[in-house]
Amino acid sequence: MTTINLSSAAIKNMFEQLHHNFGGSLAVNAKEHILTLDNELGRGHIRGITFKGGISYLEFDMEFAQDFTLRTGSEENAPICFAYCSAGRIAHSFNNETKKNVLENFQTGILTNASNSDNVLYFQKDVRVKTSLIVVRTVAQTDTAKKNGLNYRLQELMLNGKPAENTIYIGSYNLKIADQITQLKAIKQQGIVRSLLIEGLVHMILALEVQQHTDDLKNRENQTGSLNTREMESVKDISDFVNNYPERQLSISELCRKSGLSPCKLQEGFKLMHGTTVTDYIREVRIEKAEELIKNTDLNISEVVYSIGFTSRSYFSKIFRNKYNCSPKQYKDKQNMMAASA
Repeated sequence: MTTINLSSAAIKNMFEQLHHNFGGSLAVNAKEHILTLDNELGRGHIRGITFKGGISYLEFDMEFAQDFTLRTGSEENAPICFAYCSAGRIAHSFNNETKKNVLENFQTGILTNASNSDNVLYFQKDVRVKTSLIVVRTVAQTDTAKKNGLNYRLQELMLNGKPAENTIYIGSYNLKIADQITQLKAIKQQGIVRSLLIEGLVHMILALEVQQHTDDLKNRENQTGSLNTREMESVKDISDFVNNYPERQLSISELCRKSGLSPCKLQEGFKLMHGTTVTDYIREVRIEKAEELIKNTDLNISEVVYSIGFTSRSYFSKIFRNKYNCSPKQYKDKQNMMAASA
């Protein structure tokens, strides 16, 4: 088993050490660091970015060619780490403890450290792992100037004003976070627009992690619901299918046959992942696709309506107005005016 020790939690220093140990190609764009590997140690990428206010985002999308251990130290004011596993599984222990806590696919986790305590992450050979970590720097109790900041408020919520200890909370399964991480990976913009979009989605993921923890405390006896990991993966696949084929007339029975889930399981999964019913989700996907077509193509409104699976233009206009506060025609006219004046 290979072990790498990281002496600094700062993103810049951490990636310099990872690059030194792993090789690969390190790209730095503003404050975003991406280490891409395709060698005898493994393949995939490790990404990290720091935002103002002491919040960092770290992402592993890796398959290592051997068992691998990553050891990181913490400072006197150790950060709080919010973790999410999108694929595979990852194990963690404190210092040299033999007990390992495992974060599985679609599970949330919250990690706090005692001062100057080590974290050890374990990656299994030939297992594709996608894990996201949001690291929130804590604030010293004596630093009263920062007590209105997000860091301090999260610190008070998770620690209740007490000194941090070595604790890890493995939460329930959450598919909404997987959806946000998919959006994060899909960002194509560059420069400040990219940074702003990443920061916004990271804050959304953080909010969902905190909400999940709150919900878990209220529902300790039913943290995972009735869906297992395989069933949630099926819900994720069906969600992707709806996004890829919004024009198809999809019925609940057809989606149940395709996923192997019962109608109750399918609806429960969509409530977990998207906070809505299957039918409402399909309608929302179609409306957003229609907005893209109106803005980016020469199709007229009727052509847009039928290309995304609606059969009634009047019904489409009604729900479009409810979402965007204008009619499809008004939206199209504004786009044409902007194009003409450009």
